[in-house]
Amino acid sequence: MSLQINVFLMKKTYFTAGPAEMYPSFEQHLRSAFDEQIGSISHRSQQFRNIYQHTADNLRILMNIPASHGIFFTGSASEVWERIALNLVEKESLHLVNGSFSTKFHEYTAAVGKNAVALKKPMGEGFDAAEIIVPANAEIICTTHNETSTGVQMHIDDIHALKRANPDKLLAVDMVSSAPYPDLDYNLVDTAFFSVQKAFGLPAGLGVWVANEACLEKANKIQKTGLSIGGHHSLPALWKNFQTFETPATPNVLGIYLLGKVAEDMNKIGIANLRETTEHNADLLYDFFRKHDAYSVAVQNKKHRSQTVAVANTTIPTAEVIKKVKESGMIIGAGY
Repeated sequence: MSLQINVFLMKKTYFTAGPAEMYPSFEQHLRSAFDEQIGSISHRSQQFRNIYQHTADNLRILMNIPASHGIFFTGSASEVWERIALNLVEKESLHLVNGSFSTKFHEYTAAVGKNAVALKKPMGEGFDAAEIIVPANAEIICTTHNETSTGVQMHIDDIHALKRANPDKLLAVDMVSSAPYPDLDYNLVDTAFFSVQKAFGLPAGLGVWVANEACLEKANKIQKTGLSIGGHHSLPALWKNFQTFETPATPNVLGIYLLGKVAEDMNKIGIANLRETTEHNADLLYDFFRKHDAYSVAVQNKKHRSQTVAVANTTIPTAEVIKKVKESGMIIGAGY
C-alpha cells in the first residue's frame, strides 16, 4: 500500500517595491519568447531591431516620450547614475537628497570626480521647487521623483517648475520606482531613467535611459575637452546605435522583448486608467494606516506622499508584522 501526501503551497503575492510582483501577462510573454527563441537571436539581426523599435514605440505612447528623446537600454538603472555623471557633468552637479537612493545618485557622481553638490532633507520629507536655490555653476539638477527608501515623491509640478526657473541647466529625473506613473512633460525633462523590476513587474536586469539632444550635445562637448565620458555605454555610442535600433554591446534581449510586450499591454489599458488605479490603491493603503492603531503614515505631507511606494510607521516590531502578513501569502518590504 502506498501513501500519497499532497502538500499545499500557498502562492505568494509580492507587495514589495522591487523586485515586485510579476505583471499578470509576464508568464504568457515569457512562453512566447521561449517559442520564438528570443534568447538566442543576434542583437545585430533585423528581428532584434524590430523588438527594440516595438519596445521604444510602446514606451513613447505609454509615457508620452517625444521623438526628440532617445530611448536606450542599460544593465540597470544604477548604471545610469554613472552614465549621467560622466556624460552630462563636466564639473558640477546639484542633487536633491532625501533618502538612500538619492544619496547613491549623489555618491556615484562624486565617485567619478565631479563636484557633486547636495541639497539635503531629512528622510520622510520632500522638496518644493520654490525652496530650491540652484548654484550658478551647476550644469544639471538631479531629482528623484520617487525616493523608494522613504516613500516620498516630488510633485511633477515642482519638477517642471525647476526646469522653467533654470532653463540653462539640464534636468534629470530618477523615476525608478514610479515609472510609468508620473505624467512628466519631456519638453521640461532632459533625461530620465528607470528599471523594469519595479512598477513594470518584470525580472531585474534591465535599465531604461531616456535623454534628449541637449544631453547628447553636452556629452560631445565634454568629450572634446579631453575628459572621459566612459568607455562603455557612453551617450554618443548609445545614440549612434539607437538610430538603427541597435545597441553598442549585446543587451538583455529577453528583457527588452518582455518590456515591449508589457508596455503594449499597459497601452491597451490606457495610462490614464493605470494612474487612476494606482492612486485608488494608494488611497486604500493610506486610509488603512490612518485608521489602524498599530500604524501611521510615514510621510506627513500629503503632497510629498508616494503613490507607488506606501510607507508606514508601526507601533509593534516590524518583523512581527511581516511574519503575520506572510501567513496570508503576502510579502511586504521591511523598509529602510
